[in-house]
Amino acid sequence: MITRAGAGPLRRLVVLRHAKSAWPEGVPDRLRPLADRGRRDAPAAGRALAESDSLPDLAICSTAVRARQTWELAAGQWGTPPPVRYDGRVYAADVPGLLAVVREAPPEVETLLLVGHNPGLEELVLDLAGDGLDDTLEQMRRKFPTSALAVLAWHGPTWAALAPGTALLTEVTVARGHKEKQKET
Repeated sequence: MITRAGAGPLRRLVVLRHAKSAWPEGVPDRLRPLADRGRRDAPAAGRALAESDSLPDLAICSTAVRARQTWELAAGQWGTPPPVRYDGRVYAADVPGLLAVVREAPPEVETLLLVGHNPGLEELVLDLAGDGLDDTLEQMRRKFPTSALAVLAWHGPTWAALAPGTALLTEVTVARGHKEKQKET
């Protein structure tokens, strides 16, 4: 059951888990780049956002290389990407930390995109969702894989009013790109 946050415009929080990363030997976790699959899936996430009419007014992205690359490839699918804020607090953040970052979004932002990491993102979505459309909550409880998107909708005067149980989980999508077939010579 959703606890209403109060009157205000319809706001959407779009949560995007970074695309599949590589594990190069000797590279610190924060500096790990996207794997080939991640480079295919991140643009598909951008297309999925556009198709679902969930393009953000502002993006907040982890400073980790794989998150930044995910953002750049996803946003490259749109005519004019919104402004992005890179925030080191999103890397390895727990629910209270992520919620603190989201609550700082300017009140004029109606759709906010958060690009980051699990398990924090998955836990944030489950914490905020008081209810879900169709089987979205069950999907989230099963798995929130790389390149997955979750869209939460809620009414509130400012982002500072966003609280656990106040949002409706309207969509969960796992974006996947297609491997190009190799030409035979």
